[in-house]
Amino acid sequence: MKRRITLLALVVALPFGVLFAEEAEDPRAGIAEMLPGIEASDVHETPLPGIYEVALGAQIVYVSSDRRYLFKGDIIDLTTNQSLTEARRDEIRLSQLANLDDASAVTFGPADARHTITVFTDVDCTFCRKLHQEVGALNDSSIRVRYLFYPRHGPGSDGWQKADAVWCSSDQQGAMTKAKRGEPVKGEDCGATPVASHYDLGNKMGVRGTPAIVLENGQLISGYVPAAELTKFLDGE
Repeated sequence: MKRRITLLALVVALPFGVLFAEEAEDPRAGIAEMLPGIEASDVHETPLPGIYEVALGAQIVYVSSDRRYLFKGDIIDLTTNQSLTEARRDEIRLSQLANLDDASAVTFGPADARHTITVFTDVDCTFCRKLHQEVGALNDSSIRVRYLFYPRHGPGSDGWQKADAVWCSSDQQGAMTKAKRGEPVKGEDCGATPVASHYDLGNKMGVRGTPAIVLENGQLISGYVPAAELTKFLDGE
């Protein structure tokens, strides 16, 4: 009999996991069958013989081909001193953002900017407000800021309602700035907003706090970064 186990619970709760299952001709199919919510396309070979990567959003764990052992942590290539795991997380984040267009975000800056950063934000977050004060400087450096909502306290919270109000405002950029100043924002009733989808996307991408800045290469930076420092980093200086 196969033991079925929830991958997310393993990722969150266990330093190591152990799985037992029957053998399968295709290890990827067998691994996917064992883990609810996982498809064979979510399972990839790694440079390590007999070890497979399993991705749930940007959360990555590894499973042995016999499906006996599951472990989490980064695989480091010691010849380059690079994390293969983090590189895969970057790729996954980029694929998750691929179908996101400006119409479903609150964007500051021209479409032809040299760089675009995607920022998961909470209008009440102190460091989100500090970052927003530097949006003008970022735009002056030809960096476009694309905001997605991530109310830290979740659905039904005051921050969630403020995010809805910003989205439903006739001037979303102005409303975002007012909200981040602590000023009240009155939005119209515009029906469904993308706040829930932004929040879910943030969770899938591994966002745990705000601001969370996703760069053009998929790298996730957690926390505030001064505009001057961020500009140098994006320009490769």
